[in-house]
Amino acid sequence: MKNFQRITFDPNLMGGKPCIRSLRVTVGTVVGLVASGYSVQQILDLYPYLEADDITEALRFAAWRAEEIELPLHAA
Repeated sequence: MKNFQRITFDPNLMGGKPCIRSLRVTVGTVVGLVASGYSVQQILDLYPYLEADDITEALRFAAWRAEEIELPLHAA
């Protein structure tokens, strides 16, 4: 996995979904807001504990995941 400083995974938080800095805000939530037309400032107003770099990294992570190739494992 690429080096993402602000994206965390915890099976006990938000069902293990990728989150922003162990907060209860998933990457999917942030990406969904951007896709819905929200500006960075509007997102920061909705989630004042986020930073602009959190939004940028969420978008970078989503782009990386969209390009990742998952190969099936074959049992020996």
